[in-house]
Amino acid sequence: MEPTLLVGDHILVNKFLYGIKIPFLRKTLIPLGEPERNDVIVFIYPGDKSKDYIKRAIGLPGDKIRIHGRKIYINDRLFPDPYGFYSEGNLNTPGRPDVGPLVVPEGHLFVMGDNRDHSYDSRFWGFVPMNYLKGKAFIIYWSWPHWKRFLHLVN
Repeated sequence: MEPTLLVGDHILVNKFLYGIKIPFLRKTLIPLGEPERNDVIVFIYPGDKSKDYIKRAIGLPGDKIRIHGRKIYINDRLFPDPYGFYSEGNLNTPGRPDVGPLVVPEGHLFVMGDNRDHSYDSRFWGFVPMNYLKGKAFIIYWSWPHWKRFLHLVN
């Protein structure tokens, strides 16, 4: 998620923003809200349920996603990608696969890391089920050795 989040950042996550859940069952008891595009979310990694991942929500249920090089198209419109960070160099690096078009299924999200060239995300392992959401990252409460990031909001 560099440069949004750095190694050493410790974050607080709002676990109630998307609903109150029954512990261990991943069932939403009281729905309170839905993720929005560009939310930085924490979720259970679909490939290994013992791990949590943090990525940015790019595609919402029903969205048609197509990625070509550095351009992301959502519902056939160019997506302004203010958080995407790309390395300089060849546009056809292995870290930048073309994707789609594909449609995000109901009850799922398409997520990407902000460091687009070095992020293992939905481009490689698919969609995130909504019931895997843990919450939305909202503040860096501690960062070492980046102490100037103390109490920065996660955008």
